Amino acid sequence: MSNIDSLAKSIAENLKSRGETIAVAESSSGGLVSAALLAVPGASAYFLGGAVVYTRPAKSELLGISDADLDAHRSASEPHALVLARAARARVGADWGLAETGAAGPGGNRYGDAAGHVCVAIVGTTETVRTIETGDADRSANMERFTEAALRLALETL
Repeated sequence: MSNIDSLAKSIAENLKSRGETIAVAESSSGGLVSAALLAVPGASAYFLGGAVVYTRPAKSELLGISDADLDAHRSASEPHALVLARAARARVGADWGLAETGAAGPGGNRYGDAAGHVCVAIVGTTETVRTIETGDADRSANMERFTEAALRLALETL
């Protein structure tokens, strides 16, 4: 079992035992966070929905984030990750919102972040956000690391 699978299973068990739910908003992980949580049997008990919000229009249309909120903080930042997590949670009425936003690579983003930069956030009864720098330009490897970082943060917070 991979780290990602193990983390997702632990999150699922935790959420199910507490009768709580989660929603996901992800960007540079490309849906891997949602896929990991959905791969655990019984996901319908705790997973309410997820969206890959890779662009501004997706964030507006899928999560209902206002232009003012999108303009308030640059993408791939901790405040932006919190906005995404709050919106995912609110949009489907979940107990928890989990979000990821970063630069998977092979190059950095237009905001000056190097490849391997990611911000992950979880919002529920508490709010926690974290920035991670992998120092790697490998897009696929970073997508997996970003997924693991989001799931690890969720498990630590839950």
